[in-house]
Amino acid sequence: MSAELENLSFEAALEELEQLVAKLEEGDLTLEASMTLFERGQKLADYCNSQLDEASLRVEQLTVDGEIVELTVP
Repeated sequence: MSAELENLSFEAALEELEQLVAKLEEGDLTLEASMTLFERGQKLADYCNSQLDEASLRVEQLTVDGEIVELTVP
């Protein structure tokens, strides 16, 4: 993970990712520009996913009696 991404908050990375997706969806970019944005988007998505995974692990470990519990989403 690049130091540039590690300095971003989850919210900032997600916002940038959403902006990149909107630009790509407009469809008026060159192939090269689209590929550059796509590659940046992949890095941002990977970073966001790793942040979510870390947060999930921390939440799983925080229980009242110290027991590690797997959380499930309904």
